[in-house]
Amino acid sequence: MLGSLKDVLVVADALHAQTGHADLLASADAHLMVPIKANQPKLFAQLKALPWAQVPVGAQTRETGHGRKETRTVKALTVKTPGGLGFPNAEQAVRITRTRTIKGKTTRETEYLTISLPADQAQPADLGTWARSEWHIENRLHHVRDVTLREDAHQARTHNGPAVFATLRNTAIGYHHTDGATNIAEATRRASHRPHELIDAVTTGKPTVTSSNTTMQ
Repeated sequence: MLGSLKDVLVVADALHAQTGHADLLASADAHLMVPIKANQPKLFAQLKALPWAQVPVGAQTRETGHGRKETRTVKALTVKTPGGLGFPNAEQAVRITRTRTIKGKTTRETEYLTISLPADQAQPADLGTWARSEWHIENRLHHVRDVTLREDAHQARTHNGPAVFATLRNTAIGYHHTDGATNIAEATRRASHRPHELIDAVTTGKPTVTSSNTTMQ
């Protein structure tokens, strides 16, 4: 383990909504905030059934831009474990509702989460900010790995293979960002067509020439 995790809040995706992960962080005096989805049906049903209609709105943000309007509403409810929720160390249940309007079409998405920090250390505005930070990571890294680098289609499934290839993908994405790339798909195509430039950049430390007026895909 790299250093101490004492008092560190780990904001993770739904894959880490596991008892073992929650207990491991608790044993290191760390905290976990994690979304609960339908692949955890019992816990998801518990969260959904909480009396949210009686809980006042804790925080709300509105954003507009690029033809989109988005409102995020955060509600939080103190729970007690064991007995309150079927997830270890949960101090609060969280509901975040995102309402988006794009080109006149409105969609609504509701996400349920748990966090092991009590209300006096994690206010609704904080919860909304932390949840959004995980979404940004998902969008900037995992989406690129899944879509551009086709991680889900990869056949490595056993032993250390998945971890090794994930590390290589993260290294490639990190290199392209450091090199100034804003469009990872474009940077990857360039590297595949001009491998000598990539090799020179890695061995000499001199950056390659990349486009800076495109958006990341």
